Amino acid sequence: MATVVIDAVVLKKLFLSGAKNLELNKEWINELNVFPVPDGDTGTNMTLTIMSAAKEVQNVENPTMETISKAISSGSLRGARGNSGVILSQLFRGFCKKIKTTDKLTTSVLTDAFEKAVETAYKAVMKPKEGTILTVAKGMSDKALELRNKNLDVVDFLRAVLDEGNAVLKKTPDMLPVLKEAGVVDSGGQGLMVVLEGCYSALIGKPLELDVEASTNKPDLSNLTEKQEDISTADIKFGYCTEFIVNLTKPLSDKEEEEFRDYLLSIGDSLVLVADDEIVKIHVHSNDPGLAIQKGLSYGSLSRMKIDNMREEHQEKLIKDAEKLAKKQAQEETKKKEEPRIPYGFIAVSIGDGIDQIFRDLHVNHLISGGQTMNPSTDDMLQAIDKVNADTIFILPNNKNIILAAQQASSLTEDKKIIVIPSKSIPQGIAAILSFMPEATPEENEEAMNEEMVNVKTGQVTYAVRNTSIDGKEIHEGDMMGIDDHSICAVGKDLNETALELLEHMVDEDSELISIYYGDEVAKEDADAFKELVEEKFEDCEVELYMGGQPVYYYLMSVE
Repeated sequence: MATVVIDAVVLKKLFLSGAKNLELNKEWINELNVFPVPDGDTGTNMTLTIMSAAKEVQNVENPTMETISKAISSGSLRGARGNSGVILSQLFRGFCKKIKTTDKLTTSVLTDAFEKAVETAYKAVMKPKEGTILTVAKGMSDKALELRNKNLDVVDFLRAVLDEGNAVLKKTPDMLPVLKEAGVVDSGGQGLMVVLEGCYSALIGKPLELDVEASTNKPDLSNLTEKQEDISTADIKFGYCTEFIVNLTKPLSDKEEEEFRDYLLSIGDSLVLVADDEIVKIHVHSNDPGLAIQKGLSYGSLSRMKIDNMREEHQEKLIKDAEKLAKKQAQEETKKKEEPRIPYGFIAVSIGDGIDQIFRDLHVNHLISGGQTMNPSTDDMLQAIDKVNADTIFILPNNKNIILAAQQASSLTEDKKIIVIPSKSIPQGIAAILSFMPEATPEENEEAMNEEMVNVKTGQVTYAVRNTSIDGKEIHEGDMMGIDDHSICAVGKDLNETALELLEHMVDEDSELISIYYGDEVAKEDADAFKELVEEKFEDCEVELYMGGQPVYYYLMSVE
């Protein structure tokens, strides 16, 4: 075999092939994540994460290691969903830090990159657990270090590293009892190996073709139409409609963009200025188009220049459309500037109409739809943060698989103080926000919310999607399961009996309040009847019933 060289062009092919392999196998990986609750979503989360990066990689023309590394790192970072997706993005991020300044990937460079990937991913996880994707990644990194000076070509080197990864993956059930009971390997580790095996296939000439729809972060310029219908003329203050694109020499800072906007408004009106890191699209009405063009040249080269005399009859509609668009943008910008910044804001992950309304009643500023099987990405979190105009924003993930994405979004935010309250369930999130004190400092509130949250016991009732043995219980497909904060506590055929058995594990002599949130598959009359059973069985506790509307789980319950 001829010597294989992994340069930027080859790396692009490898990454896209790895992404395709993950996409093809995501449902299988989801099945590995089912223990046996119907909420396995590791494959989906990892696929959404890598596809976010794949879109950016696909759009890189004339690739260099730096541009490919940036596309992989930034794309996966912003698209990261769930713990598995966040960890995958951190592995990519660490790997890319080491390769971006090289021309080709040698065994030495790959060894350093594997090591940095593992280091970065472990740092991202508060309490790393062995027997997971992290263990598999570390096993491959250690193997790469062992082989570094063996004078292997890159193909044999990577094959040996991947074989070690598969070997470590097979051992994960021995490291995590829950995997052994379910008879599966770690789903995140399997997802990582699927990606790398897809990359290796491309390396040996068997790439998997990924048809990623071309996507960029460039602004939508569709509102700036060029063909207009004839309508009546009107008195025009500025006679020339001027449009052009500035191909930026370097990205504009916020200050430079504002200065450019102010200058164009000083020589005309009906301004639309849309910018990203690479281009600025300009539309302005002016009596001296040359001044606008000259200013544009100070930021880069120009393309797609178009100047129309609007006093000609067939251009009149262009005026009205552009002025309408400019006015709308101006109104939105003015409204945003006029809104006072509040000291505190709240973002909560919620699922179900009833739970949404509960959070709104608690004055949560922005809700993100999500939960099991539907984990918001880091970018979803960043967009939510941008919409809440507050000095300090508390984020309530309300699911253990969303906490990392929230923390990652926090680390990417510079203009606001972000505090992630690591709530693992909807009831914990509700308890946390109820303890908020407007007069307290952010640090005092963070402490109080965390303290109140951990005092809440949570439970959920759902159904099994397959036969298995777990937590010492034999479970059959279709069985009802009651799951508390730690394990499966109850298994049965009857929904109410299983839910009551779960509560027996949760309620103790200090318990005072039981809250029940019924899901979208439970009728109100059935929920009312269940509440009466709970009141009868736990007569010393106050019982509250709410319409949650959540999928998958018949009941979410909390005990305080």
